[in-house]
Amino acid sequence: MTASLSTAWPAPAKLNLFLHINHQRDDGYHELQTLFQFIDHSDYLDFKITQTPSLILHSSLNKVVPQNDNLILKAAKSLQAYTQCSQGAEIYLDKRLPLGGGIGGGSSNAATTLVALNSLWNTHLSQKELCHIGLKLGADIPIFINGLSSFAEGVGEQFTPVTPIEKWYLIITPTVHVSTADIFRDPKLPRDTPKLSLDALMSAPWHNDCQKLVTNRYPQVANALAWLLEYAPSRMTGTGACVFGEFEQHQQALSALAKLPAEMSGFVAQGKNISPLTLRLAQR
Repeated sequence: MTASLSTAWPAPAKLNLFLHINHQRDDGYHELQTLFQFIDHSDYLDFKITQTPSLILHSSLNKVVPQNDNLILKAAKSLQAYTQCSQGAEIYLDKRLPLGGGIGGGSSNAATTLVALNSLWNTHLSQKELCHIGLKLGADIPIFINGLSSFAEGVGEQFTPVTPIEKWYLIITPTVHVSTADIFRDPKLPRDTPKLSLDALMSAPWHNDCQKLVTNRYPQVANALAWLLEYAPSRMTGTGACVFGEFEQHQQALSALAKLPAEMSGFVAQGKNISPLTLRLAQR
């Protein structure tokens, strides 16, 4: 290992503990209210800094996602362009989060790339500037840069830190890829949930406005949710496909996982109100 290799930068998953769609704007974007909480389950990225501006991504995803479409490379290029940085990087992705699962894998990868390279390249951008770059790449990226569990409004870029209970979750990962763009284009998506104050939302029952549409489209998601509801209060996160059940104790979540039907897969993780990425940056 050389001094220029910086390892184990986490790109953590998130859960939407609730997701309300309030309105579709004239530009096509949706106004929403949602509560993000991180979990201690992540992809990991390693960065080898180079003194030439080339960017190379080493990832099993290269066979699935064209490099030009990969958010990791888009984030690195955006940071280079914004800062006029002449350095580059070889980036190594250890992919552990499911694709199209609604737990933020691609957005989190991009955020970790921006945060890590801003530190490793010594480009010294503020968190606000990184969020500005990230928002142009994806609506969820700023929350991962911000690094605190938050109530988000607007298109997801206006957030207020909150501290929900750090419960244990059993997350089931159906083997389907749900396109966020397709869900938000669907005319059957509810778009008229009234906006509420944060206090009202935190004390009301939590739900996900995308859940009914997705479970109607994808039987695998519906089946996973139906099974999980037998054991705990459960919902879908984001636009799916992942669903999660809430448990007060670690052992309760592990016991439910042990009963998971053979055709389903999942994992147990704990909610975290401070992102593992924020903790990693503090160790730099």
